[in-house]
Amino acid sequence: MKGIVLAGGKGSRLRPFTYSGAKQLVPIANTPVLHFPVRQLAEAGVREIALVVGETEAQVREAMGDGSAFGVRFTYVRQEAPLGIAHGALVCREFVGDEPFVLYLGDNVLMGGIAGFVERFGRAGADGAVILREVADPRAFGVARMAGERLAEVVEKPAEPPSNLAVIGVYAFRPVVFDVIAAQRPSARGELEIADAINGLLARGCRVEVEVTPREWIDTGKMEDILAANRLLLGTVERQIAPGAVVAGSRVEGAVVIEAGARVEGSELIGPAVIGAGAEVVDSRVGPFAAVGERTRVVRSRVEDAIVMSDSEVADCPGVAHSMLGRHVRVAGAPAGARLTLGDHSRVERDG
Repeated sequence: MKGIVLAGGKGSRLRPFTYSGAKQLVPIANTPVLHFPVRQLAEAGVREIALVVGETEAQVREAMGDGSAFGVRFTYVRQEAPLGIAHGALVCREFVGDEPFVLYLGDNVLMGGIAGFVERFGRAGADGAVILREVADPRAFGVARMAGERLAEVVEKPAEPPSNLAVIGVYAFRPVVFDVIAAQRPSARGELEIADAINGLLARGCRVEVEVTPREWIDTGKMEDILAANRLLLGTVERQIAPGAVVAGSRVEGAVVIEAGARVEGSELIGPAVIGAGAEVVDSRVGPFAAVGERTRVVRSRVEDAIVMSDSEVADCPGVAHSMLGRHVRVAGAPAGARLTLGDHSRVERDG
């Protein structure tokens, strides 16, 4: 079985962070989002993975490499424009060949992996399979209309949802789906919709299995989703202080990861939290639910429920919370209670 991970798209809902970077490379718990679907495919035994890329292809290639770091092999497939999920699958038709494949949206996080889903699809002999999850408000999703335990239709963003079962962005198909997609017409928004592809399979009499997962899932399309995913993933870390990390005159409480080369001095770390490689935390309190990126400095500050990306600095800030700071950002003298959303290379400094 092969894998397809969609790693293109403009990420307009994640601006300002996506003005200068790919949305799938935004870090949660100090790990780029794109790593999670790739790792889960590898854990499920998928070794050949196509990364579908767009305008940010160069960044994705540089960050992800050839796949060897994940125990897989990548093929990069260019999607010239964001023309829909089904179109993203269709451009991989040559890559897939005659094999079944898993399609995974590169900005999604599903806890617990997909090994069981992949194994069951392989045994079932169905032409397609989708993972569903109960959501409070399904109107923003593709929603399953069920006939008993059988999938009857997927309705895209319905005003009156037929159920509370949302399609969450993990699919499995056999190559027959390419014939269906090739015959599709673009939707009103100019895209080849994956809901239409699934419905096209059903119209042909093909069997599409469903799996309803109780596990946590987050679509990391917006800043609040990224912070929620950060809290969720930090909640799974175990305490670890890497060899070469320096902790002096500090208190470390709970599940805190301190990566190689980091220095913590005169500070308090409250887990769950991650301090990236080469970072410095001096005379500060970090956590809970804080991810401090590589080579970032936090000095005389308090940071919690926040993502501070690599090569940044937070200085003399008594309370930065519920915030997301990009790469190469400097914040100095922000007041207590500051909630900041700062793209790469931003500067916020108190006058005087």
